Amino acid sequence: MMLMIVDDNAQVRRLIRRICQDFADQFCECADGAEALAVYRAEQPDWVVMDVRMEVMDGLTATRQILAAFPDARIVIATKFDDAEIREAARQSGACGFVSKDDLLALRQTIMESRPAG
Repeated sequence: MMLMIVDDNAQVRRLIRRICQDFADQFCECADGAEALAVYRAEQPDWVVMDVRMEVMDGLTATRQILAAFPDARIVIATKFDDAEIREAARQSGACGFVSKDDLLALRQTIMESRPAG
């Protein structure tokens, strides 16, 4: 399984990679939403873990654009801004999941529970 990690903080990308390495065997990383859109087109990963607040293009805009071009994309929003407004914006953008960076272990569970059998 290929996982794309989109976050402007390289340390957070490394942490997410470590958390997910037992079920993802390929990774690609991006530092902003615009880069994520380009990399998604080229790689078409199985899952995307997307931060919200980034330079150039934010994660919610990138999520909407990826899903407009690739309706079957599976994107989980992972952000430190865990409030009802951000959760609703993530849902409206089309993200299939939302986790707080304060609880990144929930990311693993969110992806594992949503993976197709087989």
